Amino acid sequence: MLHLTPAPLHRLVLRLGHAVRRTWWRLRRPVVDGACVIALDDAGHVLLLRQSYGTTRWVLPGGGVDRGETPIAAAARELEEEAGCGITGLELALVSEEMLHGATNRVFVFTGRLVGEPRVDGREILEAQLFPLHALPPETSTRVVRRMTQAGLYSSDS
Repeated sequence: MLHLTPAPLHRLVLRLGHAVRRTWWRLRRPVVDGACVIALDDAGHVLLLRQSYGTTRWVLPGGGVDRGETPIAAAARELEEEAGCGITGLELALVSEEMLHGATNRVFVFTGRLVGEPRVDGREILEAQLFPLHALPPETSTRVVRRMTQAGLYSSDS
């Protein structure tokens, strides 16, 4: 239904929803499960996204694990929703626990090979771009760098 909403209004709803979620997490301090994907193309470039809400930094595709959903299914779903492409060879690289807006965020980090060209809807995701692992943009989220380093795919010495 939100796809029928004009894109600027849709982005406003996403920003408001994100603010409500952050407040709720600060009050309730839940444990939430998420999944993200370190998606590489055939040349070994990593897919990074810029969202219309939250941080303005480059991030990995990902999001929450729905009730009854497996983390691997959530990772594939989030990549499809956010970047409009598929993934093959998904493998669990690590599980990370971190505080995020008062919640304990347990993130299942997967690696895999991109299938198709990334395309964004201009609503939740504003940009999608492939970057060489040795040349991540300076605006890359520290979480991305930490997850890629822990997965053995990135070193600041590169």
